[in-house]
Amino acid sequence: MRPIQILTTASLLTLILLPTLGSSQDYRIGTLAVAQAWARESPPTVTNGAAFMTIDNRGTSADRLLGADAEVAERVELHTHLMDDGVMRLRQVEFIDLQPGQVTELKPGGLHVMFIGLKAPFKAGERVPVTLRFEQGGNLDIEVSVMTMDEAGAIMQKYGKPTHDHGAAKGQ
Repeated sequence: MRPIQILTTASLLTLILLPTLGSSQDYRIGTLAVAQAWARESPPTVTNGAAFMTIDNRGTSADRLLGADAEVAERVELHTHLMDDGVMRLRQVEFIDLQPGQVTELKPGGLHVMFIGLKAPFKAGERVPVTLRFEQGGNLDIEVSVMTMDEAGAIMQKYGKPTHDHGAAKGQ
């Protein structure tokens, strides 16, 4: 194989396999299942981070993710990205709707859990304990797998790398 073919093959395999590298644990509470929880390692000077995951509402009634708690940051908020004058900006949301029979994806460039004021940078290989708070389902303790910059970069390229700021707004 030529070097470019090897690189292309490795890149394709990375994109196929990375979604399974997040938390392999499938966390459940009631009719909700949370899977593939991951975050990107952070440089030493970065004080914020984000977690991404899928939430499958396997029930027949709607629920909401109301928030999250984690000891690793001063505060944890739910965020989304909004386009504002051609610039992608982060905005806090009060909740994330979880429709019955649907999977909600918290992903780069979209909804996510935001860690503000990290007490220490996220390091690759760590598993960050997080408690998710659901309106109907109650509290669910999960672990978020921290990926290397390269691993997370491959996933983020799948969604694009938005330019954003860290402003706050209420609502979804």
